[in-house]
Amino acid sequence: MKKNYQIEYQDAKLIIDAAIEEANKYQWAVSIAVCDLTGCLIALSRLNNAPAMSAKIAEQKAFTSVISGKSSGSYENMINDGRFAALSMPITPLQGGVPIIVEESLIGAIGVSGVKPDQDEQIAQAALTRFYQLIKNQNK
Repeated sequence: MKKNYQIEYQDAKLIIDAAIEEANKYQWAVSIAVCDLTGCLIALSRLNNAPAMSAKIAEQKAFTSVISGKSSGSYENMINDGRFAALSMPITPLQGGVPIIVEESLIGAIGVSGVKPDQDEQIAQAALTRFYQLIKNQNK
């Protein structure tokens, strides 16, 4: 039986906890944001020593991912490949934002900022993977 899933604060907290765990493995000081389907922020955590600006950037990466249904890094790649018109889009074209898709439905996004682009992405992907594992275990 399919369940119409909506991301809630408890989900966002689990995602942030998983992201923090991944960041702590490498002693990376980052900010993590989780937003819902509308792009509204549900939860934000800025780890000790994370740049102040990283909190806003993490939120913007999550927003970019949810309004487009794509990773925020895909827009960075577009621009790096010469598609400079993408700079005029209302997005943050920086790697580290990933959409949350459950049962083929977009329900929210995760944004991470504070370290190198591939490291931000690694943290977001690790949190997303943990979230999907939790959902899978709940549906058993």
